[in-house]
Formats: sequence, C-alpha cells, structure tokens
Amino acid sequence: MRATVIPAPEPVLIDVAGETEQFPVRRVYCVGRNYADHAIEMGHDPSREPPFFFQKNADNLYNGDTFPYPSLSSSVHFEVEMVMALSGGGSDIALEDALSKVYGYGVGIDFTRRDLQDQMKKMGRSWEVAKAFEYSAPVSALIPAAKIGHPQNGAIWLDVNGSRKQSGNLDQMIWKLPEIIVELSKLFVLAPGDVIMTGTPAGVGPIVKGDKITCGVEGVGELSLSVA
Repeated sequence: MRATVIPAPEPVLIDVAGETEQFPVRRVYCVGRNYADHAIEMGHDPSREPPFFFQKNADNLYNGDTFPYPSLSSSVHFEVEMVMALSGGGSDIALEDALSKVYGYGVGIDFTRRDLQDQMKKMGRSWEVAKAFEYSAPVSALIPAAKIGHPQNGAIWLDVNGSRKQSGNLDQMIWKLPEIIVELSKLFVLAPGDVIMTGTPAGVGPIVKGDKITCGVEGVGELSLSVA
C-alpha cells in the first residue's frame, strides 16, 4: 500500500452471518419508490415512473443496535428495505447475468430526515442532507445467496414499540432484483462491495427518542434497534 499524507480512513465493513470475515463496502445505492403502495403514499404514479436512484455514503451503513436521532431535524422517518450486496460488477449488465453478481442479502433501514427532504424538494435541491447523514443506514448481518438463493417473495415488515407500521411483500417491487442491477449498471460501473437498498413498502412514518424498532425480511433476517 502506498503511503498517504494523512491516515487512510478505516474501511467500512458489514458482518456476515456465521462468518468471521466481513463484507467490505464500496458504494451504497438506493432505489426510490420501488413499491407501488409507497409511491402512491408519496404522491407519485408508480405505473409511469422509470427507476429512480440516489446514494448514501458507505460509512452511513453500520452494524449497531442504536440510532442516534440527528440534530437539525424534527421529523425523521423509518423505511425498512432489503439490502443486496454485490460480489461482482460491470456496466450494461445483461438481465440473465445480473443475479450472479450478488453476494448476499440483509435487512436495512433507510432513515430519512423528512422535513429536510421536503425543504430540498421545494427548493429544487438534492437530498443528501436528508438521506446521507451519520447513522442513517443500520443494516443486519448479510446472508450469502449461496445459502438462501435470491429472495423474490416474502414478507417485509417494520414494528415500532410492538405496533406494525410497515407490511409488504418482496413480490410487490416495481423493479425486481435483477432489473435493479441492470438499470443501475447503465448509469454506473458497478463493482464488488457495492450495496443496494432495494426500496420500501408503504407505511413509512416518524420516530421519536426512546422508540424501539424491529424489522425484518422473511428468509433473510431481522434488525432491532433503539432510537437514542
């Protein structure tokens, strides 16, 4: 490794269930409005929209049981998502090859500063302050696709203080897993270490300090944390 003028940042690593080795993160892509009911919930027509992508920072991902409520916001929303982690990449990936690029899957939450996002929308500005902030993407340990295959259906859900807030099924995705990879690879050169948050079902809503959140994806895993 070449010498650096300042200490090199620590790599971002995600746990892998049952393994001592961890998954190194390169980039984090997110699919917006990928469940029809959520698109409608957010005031959009899911039958007319092409896939919509945005990014979080790699170090927004973390394995932890606490979410520190961010400053400068009074409306932070939960959005449970299945996470897809890539072991391969490329550009203009063929549909039939797409799932061969996947290492495994996990459960994540795309925390969103909804008040700041609404402000940015009204001003015609980008969303980074609403999406790519510290601790905005807790994620469970990954499960290798070699063990569970590629989930195409199964419940995805989130509870707050024991009350069910989000409930959907993976088969309700507008853009399916291989299609997500294909469309992203038209815009970016994907690579091993890339993580894709695949969208959230309807029911997103606010949290407050002290809330207990539990969420999961059937056949993939669960994630629990407290709002601090």
